[in-house]
Amino acid sequence: MGAGIPAPARPPEVDHRAAELLTAAMTYADGRWDERAGLMWGSAAGPERQHDVRGTAAYAYGLLLRDQPGDRARALRAVDVILGQQIRDPGQPWDGTFFRTPEEPAPTQFSHRWENYDPNWRQFIGTALALCLIDFGDRLPPSLEARIDDALRRAVEGELHEARLTPAYTNIAVMHAFLWTFAGERLHRPDWVAKGEAWAQAVHAGFQEHGTFEEYNSPTYYGVDLYGLALWRRHGPTDVMRRLGADLEGALWRDIAAFYHAGLRNMAGPYDRAYGMDMCRYVTGTGVLLRMVLDAGVAPLPDLRQPSEHDTDLMFAPLVIGLGVQIPADAMAHFQHFQGERTVSRTISSQRVATAWLGTQVMIGGEATSLSRGAGPASRTIFHPATIHWRTPDGGIGWIDLHDCPRVDARAAKDSLTVKAIGDSTFRLSAPGLTPAAITRDRWDLAGLTVRVETDAASIEVTPVAGAIDVCYRAATKFVLGTSVPQGEPRH
Repeated sequence: MGAGIPAPARPPEVDHRAAELLTAAMTYADGRWDERAGLMWGSAAGPERQHDVRGTAAYAYGLLLRDQPGDRARALRAVDVILGQQIRDPGQPWDGTFFRTPEEPAPTQFSHRWENYDPNWRQFIGTALALCLIDFGDRLPPSLEARIDDALRRAVEGELHEARLTPAYTNIAVMHAFLWTFAGERLHRPDWVAKGEAWAQAVHAGFQEHGTFEEYNSPTYYGVDLYGLALWRRHGPTDVMRRLGADLEGALWRDIAAFYHAGLRNMAGPYDRAYGMDMCRYVTGTGVLLRMVLDAGVAPLPDLRQPSEHDTDLMFAPLVIGLGVQIPADAMAHFQHFQGERTVSRTISSQRVATAWLGTQVMIGGEATSLSRGAGPASRTIFHPATIHWRTPDGGIGWIDLHDCPRVDARAAKDSLTVKAIGDSTFRLSAPGLTPAAITRDRWDLAGLTVRVETDAASIEVTPVAGAIDVCYRAATKFVLGTSVPQGEPRH
């Protein structure tokens, strides 16, 4: 162990909810372990199936945390293989990151970020390896410990050389601050500690400007933010880091709580980055964290015993269980029970304002962007600027998403969503029993919800897609969507 580094500090006590979550995550990972390769398989099936280096890093920590017969040996094997997947190419922008899978080729001068390599694996894998050192360093052979230290050094140096991050790239910036300061303390680099702390202060200052992160209202990436802030709060190497982490962690939970509907088990939109529209149908980092304080039947997660979309995010569970979760009591009340009808407005930046209205059965979200952003494939950000969720008669969740438009402003109010758009706009609708016959230009009759549409669109096209229907309004500049629950519909 490096000089001056304290002895391993064991994770917090695991209560029954966290134990259930850990069991689900480790069962998922155990079933994907490839003994021959020393790595987990990714979630995709078929002949193009590949191994998952990032998921294996979290699994290695989970093995040390579970510590059942054979777990330590498997964890050490996994860490050894992961370290062999770090890219060593000094001076190149990918130096110090890790292969996403051993099946992918090494980057070359023709490689492109995200397409051919992912620089964020420095932070995701680096923080998991750091937690192995912090909590279970006494279970690691000295030679392996030294190799982890070298890997962390390379990850930090590679990030600093690439110089691609800003504090506004929240989820990666938060993890980077921890890794920078932690590696600085371990490797006797006080300049890294000081600069990493200054970076953390810049992240904090960015939040303080409007009480939000610019990477706003993302069920997936808020989970990463909270993970990184818990790293600051629990293991930050300075008093300033620990204080800033606790402050931001609490503030972020309060902002999530304002948009959360416990009855619908979802965060209201709009979503800057989201991979689905119903948190009970795909795995999110925020849902994983909330499962630590909520029972399975009320947490915003799918049935973890069954395959689900984006289930690789389940591997956040061992890491956040090792850190513990701290939710302020006033925020916790919103996660336990719906706290009543309300309208929420958040300024994100000088150009962007998010609004939401949450009613008993329906919630609506919109983001005004000063017509600077659009949704759909061209946005490349999984941006959902106008959303509606409601309780369907069968007890499930129906949703409406402005799925594709070049540029948009959207604002939510009680039973109303107002959209100003440029170009063709496509809404995606998902509800039980939905058929094209239920959709007209001016009215959508959905299970449990009626939507009246005021628009200047020249025409519409209605197209069934997998599990939903797309409604494209041609040459429209404005919409007002008014929602109502049909009389006689059951209320839950």
